[in-house]
Amino acid sequence: MAGKKKTADDDLRTEILRLIRDPKYRPLDKVEIADALGYDAARRKEVRRALRDLEQEGEIARIRKNRYVLPDAADLVTGTLSVHEAGYAFLTNEKPGQADLFIAAENTGTAMHGDRVVARIIRGAELSRARTPRAEGRIIRILTRANETIVGTLQQTRNFFYVVPDDPRLVHNIYVQMPTVTAARRSQTAATVDDKVVVRLEAWESRHVNPEGKIIEWLGPRTAPGVDILSIIRKYHLPLEFPKAVLEEASAIPETVTLIDGREDLRQQFIVTIDPDDARDFDDAIQVEEIKGGWQLSVHIADVSAYVRPGSALDREAQRRGNSVYLPDRVIPMLPERLSNGVCSLNPHVDRLTHSVFLQFDRNGRMRQTRFARTVIRSGHRLTYKQAFAILKSSARDELSERLHTAWKLAALLRRKRFEHGSLDLDMPEVKVVVDKMGKPIRFERVDNDESHQLIEEFMLAANEAVARELKNRGIPTIYRVHENPEAERLVEFREFVLAHGIRVGDLTHRDEVQKLLAAIRGTAEEHPLKIGLLKSLKRARYAMMPLGHYGLAKVNYAHFTSPIRRYADLEVHRALADRDVSRRSSRATSQLSAIADHISDTERNAAEAEIDAVKMKKLEFFESQLQARDPQVFDAVVIDVRNYGLLVELPEILLTGLVHVSTLADDFYVFSPSQRRFVGRQHRRRFAVGDKLRLHVARVDQFKRQIDFAIADLRPGPNRPPRKHRR
Repeated sequence: MAGKKKTADDDLRTEILRLIRDPKYRPLDKVEIADALGYDAARRKEVRRALRDLEQEGEIARIRKNRYVLPDAADLVTGTLSVHEAGYAFLTNEKPGQADLFIAAENTGTAMHGDRVVARIIRGAELSRARTPRAEGRIIRILTRANETIVGTLQQTRNFFYVVPDDPRLVHNIYVQMPTVTAARRSQTAATVDDKVVVRLEAWESRHVNPEGKIIEWLGPRTAPGVDILSIIRKYHLPLEFPKAVLEEASAIPETVTLIDGREDLRQQFIVTIDPDDARDFDDAIQVEEIKGGWQLSVHIADVSAYVRPGSALDREAQRRGNSVYLPDRVIPMLPERLSNGVCSLNPHVDRLTHSVFLQFDRNGRMRQTRFARTVIRSGHRLTYKQAFAILKSSARDELSERLHTAWKLAALLRRKRFEHGSLDLDMPEVKVVVDKMGKPIRFERVDNDESHQLIEEFMLAANEAVARELKNRGIPTIYRVHENPEAERLVEFREFVLAHGIRVGDLTHRDEVQKLLAAIRGTAEEHPLKIGLLKSLKRARYAMMPLGHYGLAKVNYAHFTSPIRRYADLEVHRALADRDVSRRSSRATSQLSAIADHISDTERNAAEAEIDAVKMKKLEFFESQLQARDPQVFDAVVIDVRNYGLLVELPEILLTGLVHVSTLADDFYVFSPSQRRFVGRQHRRRFAVGDKLRLHVARVDQFKRQIDFAIADLRPGPNRPPRKHRR
């Protein structure tokens, strides 16, 4: 019956689109459309539902008097709104290949960041007020609100309370009633100023007044331990608890491996894992051997699919979560701990079920043979990245170090060939925030992409590519990891950004020119901000049922296979590789896989934003504490840009940007030179330019705007010095 209903709905949608696309069509409302299609009053509900769905999908648009047209016919664009904290916005066009719209602040109406909206084009790109020429629009309808609830900080004026959203892209404060909280939440006391709260938004009809809402949850004082991360959890709607049915299913799974019949037994092989120091779940293990004419690489991945069956409570919850989320003080796992840290984790010296990929390479790094098998392994060594790096930097002295050096020989070859084939070096260092038991940030650890990381990265890339190619060749529906080619306009805009930094660059629509740029900026002051700018110019990687290729990796076939403990996509790929019944997979694919791919793309994006937000919050907290410190730290920084209002600086060891405002350069009167992008002191001729290294201390922290201002430590008049040679 469900299939018949689906077919009937599709037929009705097709009829409606055929009617509206007819050259002789004039705009009709829902009743007129029903009449034109021959649907009587009893069936008008079906027409209304189909029209609503088509409008939500952006296939049609509603204009004055609730009449329906094709969007292009009325200069309408459907998409998701991205608001800048200054108030203006951009509308991402949902039609592939179509440019974004610029939306001035006064034309956003009551739309908020993340809302799915319809905009009317009001002027062409040649008349746009945007910094980069593009068509300009006005929001005329909100299709879907991105936020039913908002997390923020309670504030008060003489006459009313309001909540300042944590997300600076939500540019409007939310008016709230005098807040009270139930006894169960806060001992019969009311929330007070500077408390973190969750607000449910009420209908917002007019831009001339602020939106209003109702406080539905009190999180605690802004500075109380744990409240900041709890705010992130609520803001991104992250689940803290597993449902009872999920925990019951997990508890029924034995803690020791028993399902080894029919599996290839590799328990006597020399297999190792290499993971971060604080890792608790181990997805992958490796084994590399030199063979006649080349190497054999074996990649063993935790066989989560042996325990998490399709349609089970565990499966439904894992699919809902989509992925694990890594915050500074905790991990919010996709699977219960009994699986993620227990029977699925490839811990050393215990039997574990795996799905293995065996790859043979010749001496030139060309893949000669691939094989896949369900296996059982027993990892012999659990290495951290730091331990592996130390071994690779010293001479081989035992079997473990000899095998690791052999593995690096292959990994280095694969890495070199990957870049020769067009892969982009977009790797950037990461900074880990170390917190104490109360969640207070105490230090930062920079994690560089050294040889130990590169070794594992190359082997996982090879396994992922081999699995994607195998599934594509077998015609088995699955979920691919795709990174589509960027839009030429975005790369042209990015090129202007690079030129503004005084760096000569070619046509970035050609991949080799992008590679040349990345090589040219490696190790420079501009490397990090320019890589960030490039990433923003590229499309976001996502999941899809079609193998659309991966631009960044320069791979035609690519899928995620190597992390099924923490990514649902990998679990689905494992199932596809193990399932020999193509017809059964095809049946499931048409009804579910496409929706799953869209959903886990969304959960991945949400998790990434939560992780970035949490790290930024902890950095702000750390620097805020420096303002009260008796002996505040002095930080090394480098100037990454010079504006008329000050120096934009980056702290390389912390990967944090901030501002040295020109008003703090109190040793002289400084004049800004736009053409040379530098400040020059009138009296002492001291110069500040891109690339200069500075020693800074914290001057101001704005928690609401998420900004940090610095001042130069021990700034005294200095001697004249010759101008820096301008790099080309």
